[in-house]
Amino acid sequence: MTSLRRAFLPSTADLLAFEAAARHQSISRAAEELHLTQSAVSRQIRQLESQLGTALFHRVRQRVVLTDAGRVYAADVLAVLQQLSASTQKAMAFSSTDGLLNLAVLPTLGTRWLIPRLGRFMAQHPEALVNLSSRTEPFDFAGTPFDAAIHFGAPHWAGAVCEYLMHEDTVPVCSPAYRDRHGIRTPQDLARAVLLQQSTRPTQWAEWFERVGTPTALALRGPQSEHFAMIAQAAVSHLGAALLPRFLIEQELAAGSLVELSDQVLTSTDAYYLVYPEARAQTPLVQAFRDWLVGECADARAALPLHAA
Repeated sequence: MTSLRRAFLPSTADLLAFEAAARHQSISRAAEELHLTQSAVSRQIRQLESQLGTALFHRVRQRVVLTDAGRVYAADVLAVLQQLSASTQKAMAFSSTDGLLNLAVLPTLGTRWLIPRLGRFMAQHPEALVNLSSRTEPFDFAGTPFDAAIHFGAPHWAGAVCEYLMHEDTVPVCSPAYRDRHGIRTPQDLARAVLLQQSTRPTQWAEWFERVGTPTALALRGPQSEHFAMIAQAAVSHLGAALLPRFLIEQELAAGSLVELSDQVLTSTDAYYLVYPEARAQTPLVQAFRDWLVGECADARAALPLHAA
């Protein structure tokens, strides 16, 4: 790695003074925010301008206005300060716990399935700190802070280990009111319903209708949503019928706000996987989370009711 040249590294105090003045367009307001005198803030900005060899502000009466160079520099400085703040918080998190796990998860899976179970993992590993972020597509672990990800698709991820968790069995559901209003009693009746579509599974309804022997030209039509949580809420709100993984709508089914319309399930060819970089395969916290999550998924599969294959 190329060593940093100190001549190009202004002091953090000078950068903070400049960023505050640029944001407020005022030396006095920047001084108030930083708990400094106006002369101290002005001196720091002059030092920065001297180091850069260019003016960052025009002085207009009681205001300061960014120059063209100042406007570009202010945006870059803000990004650097935000990154430095985030990195510092991350380091502080390490100092207060024996383990930090940064996990990328699918939004609905994380909200509806993982988080309600996560307390069991924390009870087993009270020293751990688990950070969750939303990701829907594969990414390069080398360019992110993530230790692992929960991925839906094929078990292919460059430079990473893919641990099988479970397949996705989807069932047709709607609200009781929608079912009764449209007289949905058989799979054939669904052909005249509004079919709520998952934008990342665009052929799902067509595959289900083919599965039950009732192909329809209308299977690809219907309002689209990106996430299962949106589709589930649309179904609860009587907007149509949906094909949803049963393990993601356990609460709605138990409460009766959604009802299953057929015992015919559609099992995906893809599956859910825990993915982590090969370099972290022996990390104790990653191993512990992997073992716990694989066990939770095995229990969840065993708890699901049997459906027609």
